[in-house]
Amino acid sequence: MRVTSPLLLALLVLLLLPSPSQLRKAGQGRRLKVGRRLLRRDRVRGQGRQGRSGDSRHQVPECSEYSDSEDLFVDCQGRKLSSIPIALSWSRAPDHLLLARNRIRVLHDGAFSGFEGLRSLDLQQNRISVLEEGVFLGLIHLTTLLLQHNRLGTLSEEALIPMPALRYLRLHDNPWSCRCTLDSLVRTLQVPSNRNLGNHARCAEPVGLRGRKLRQVDPELLCLELEPPSDPPDPQGEDQRDSTYPLQPIPIRGKPDATTSCHTYLFPTPRLDCRSRDLAEVPADIPGDMVHMDLSQNSLRRLKARDFVEARSLRSLNLSDNNLEDMDTASLSGLLHLHELDLSNNNLHFFHYGVLEDLYFLSLLRLGGNPWVCDYSIHYLVYWLRLHPGVTHSGLLCHSPPELRGKSVEDYVHSYNRACSQTEHSQTEYGQTDPELWVTSMELQEEMEPAHLRGPQKYHVTRLN
Repeated sequence: MRVTSPLLLALLVLLLLPSPSQLRKAGQGRRLKVGRRLLRRDRVRGQGRQGRSGDSRHQVPECSEYSDSEDLFVDCQGRKLSSIPIALSWSRAPDHLLLARNRIRVLHDGAFSGFEGLRSLDLQQNRISVLEEGVFLGLIHLTTLLLQHNRLGTLSEEALIPMPALRYLRLHDNPWSCRCTLDSLVRTLQVPSNRNLGNHARCAEPVGLRGRKLRQVDPELLCLELEPPSDPPDPQGEDQRDSTYPLQPIPIRGKPDATTSCHTYLFPTPRLDCRSRDLAEVPADIPGDMVHMDLSQNSLRRLKARDFVEARSLRSLNLSDNNLEDMDTASLSGLLHLHELDLSNNNLHFFHYGVLEDLYFLSLLRLGGNPWVCDYSIHYLVYWLRLHPGVTHSGLLCHSPPELRGKSVEDYVHSYNRACSQTEHSQTEYGQTDPELWVTSMELQEEMEPAHLRGPQKYHVTRLN
């Protein structure tokens, strides 16, 4: 028994040990578990990074970079971004960041970390409803901040304190709740030195303050808890409305305001986008620094005198695809620097004498898609174009009368003058008319041409003794 018991123990141990194939399977199982654990860790880390910066597909956007006067512009407009891109995504720190027309809803503290060199920030036309107080920390060089056309209801003055250089702030077209939480912002906007901060922002609520500009509302009214009641009128004729909010006279309805009716872009060049805004007239208060203005696809029927007198810096003006039927003689006055004018696809028949006289530097004029009437009233436009050969024009074709439809307006005027010359010749040959009463085509042209563009006049000098 003493000899066999060790042998029995050895056999038992061998039986209990796993086979080599089982050992290999066990090793593979351990490696598979380790691999799965590493994969889960990487996924968690990736989700953490994504949670901090949003959808990775949107946070490495194909933004365009370009330089102008040694400033770097990063254009991320219309990229469907839901948060701010990473600052290290570009060749160097940008000076101007354009984030308009995206899907940003909330801006958290430190959202612009790494953008400390920014001088302008365009966040208009997003869905921003929340700005935390520390969102603009570090932006000490920022001078321009565009927040118009968002969903902001309140904003604290503390959010603006980190931007001591801020000189230009747009806040209009947001549903501002003019209550106690807006008190510090309203007081800041009303400081006289802040004349370019939030000029056109208006209250959306409460009812008693709706429509008032933040720069004009009395701050003492913001923290009042009472609302004007909506009780029915007193049968005795007494007005039961709450007098907490002073009654304001109903303003006379005027022209729409350009800043609130249109989208304003400051970079790379100032541009006012008023396309498809259902405008029936040219908006008022066009900023004097706008270089491009697009009023296409509206319902304009008539241009009035001095409609663009404030737009002294305009280089291009698009009025296409409206219902324009008439342009006042002084409607384009003041546009001394205009280079491009698009009047295509309207209902214009002719131009009044003198309407183009201020357009000294015009180089491109689009006229197609208008029912031009080829009679004597169209001569002014042709003469003006003839006297300004540097103006490239297109689309000037007769629409009526029917026998001239499709013919070039310039060819019509040329044939008209030629016919007049032939009439004069025949009258001279057959002596039908007293030569002193003849009116030549050149005299007709002089009648249509501006006085300062006519040739030198001949005078008869009589010596008096």
